[in-house]
Amino acid sequence: MTTWIQAALACSIVAAALVIRTALGEIRRPGTARQQWRFLSNRTAVVAGAVSAAALGSALVCGTSDPRHSVWALLGGTLTAFIVDRLTDRTRDGRE
Repeated sequence: MTTWIQAALACSIVAAALVIRTALGEIRRPGTARQQWRFLSNRTAVVAGAVSAAALGSALVCGTSDPRHSVWALLGGTLTAFIVDRLTDRTRDGRE
C-alpha cells in the first residue's frame, strides 16, 4: 500500500523528467520549450485535462478516500491536456 508521500514523490519524479526533457530540447534547439508547454494556453486542451483529472479523481476516490489519488489524477489531467494539444495541433495543420 502506497502512502500519499510516495505517490507525490513518484509524480514529482515524472514531472521532473518532463522538465529536464524540455530543458535539454531547449539547449539543442532554442524555442522548443515554448512549443512543448503551449498546451497550457490551449483552451480545449486545458478543459480536456480538467475533465480528465476530475473524472479520474472521482473514479479513484470512489474506491477509497485516500488523498494520494488526487496527485495521480492531476498528473493524468496534465498529460491528457498535453496529448489533446498535440492532436488538435495535428488536426489544425492537416496532418491527420
